[in-house]
Amino acid sequence: MLQNQKLLQSSPPILTPTAPVQGQSFPSSPSLPVLKQSCKLSRRELSISSNSSLLLFWGSQALEPIFNLSKAQAEENLPNTNKNEQEKNLNCTNKVATKRAFLDISIDGKPVGRIVIGLYGDNASAGAARFSSLVSGTAGISYRRKEFIKIMPNYVQHGGVRSYGVDAELAKSTGSNLAAENLKEEWERNYEQCPGTKNLAGTVSIIVRDPSKPPPKVKLVARKGKLEIDQEEVGKDPNGTEFVIATKDSPELDASALVIGRVLEGMEVVEKVGLVKTVQDNTSSPYFRVAKIIGDKRAFVAERGFNRPYSKVVITNCGLME
Repeated sequence: MLQNQKLLQSSPPILTPTAPVQGQSFPSSPSLPVLKQSCKLSRRELSISSNSSLLLFWGSQALEPIFNLSKAQAEENLPNTNKNEQEKNLNCTNKVATKRAFLDISIDGKPVGRIVIGLYGDNASAGAARFSSLVSGTAGISYRRKEFIKIMPNYVQHGGVRSYGVDAELAKSTGSNLAAENLKEEWERNYEQCPGTKNLAGTVSIIVRDPSKPPPKVKLVARKGKLEIDQEEVGKDPNGTEFVIATKDSPELDASALVIGRVLEGMEVVEKVGLVKTVQDNTSSPYFRVAKIIGDKRAFVAERGFNRPYSKVVITNCGLME
């Protein structure tokens, strides 16, 4: 009994919460005896904690040069990427005309003026070379006495030269190739490099592909007693001689036309051509839609006639300017 009483007397007093006295404030931190009891650590624990802190300090000192080096490399690479982007933007926006060509236009036999075009020989070398050879006549054929075949709200389209008949024979005699493969490669390269709308108001572009062309049909063909799978091409690709002049910004042309230059003089002549009355576009008619779905040839023939000018818009003369 006495031993128990001594143990009870030697044990620390139990802190009992007391009601706060009015006007007296109590600290929120624990009392000093409790802090001493919670902060008791053995020598082994102290040595482990001190060693780990030293390792962390040495590790941070060792990694600091690596972090600084990577940061410096990132800062060096950042200006290079910005420089490349700036060069691309300059190539897309600040295009320089290396050659000048002219087109004399007449509507129903009446001269309406001259269009002077600056060609981008550095940015679209293949397209500019194709256009200049057709304008000057060095390809054996020329745009002279050829008509504009389509007038849209945002652009006017020239029919180019035919890839059959007399035009094809004349081109063949001079060794000219009307294939548009190199133009497609150049269009793909410019399409990837230059974001945004390419066919802005006043630009001149060559049509290099038909985005509305359906995919080729698969069919079975008998060759040498065996059945083989072949693809039947539907429609014909452009021959790389048709060109368009945009009267307004025309993003719908970006998927088919390669920008080769811009109008330097005579934009009012292009606007006169754009005001010529045309065949009404009737593609929204339900009868036309049904006829096209069922494959009626009359629908395709009618579609080719939509937006064609009633008047005869012709290039009476063309060539290169020094």
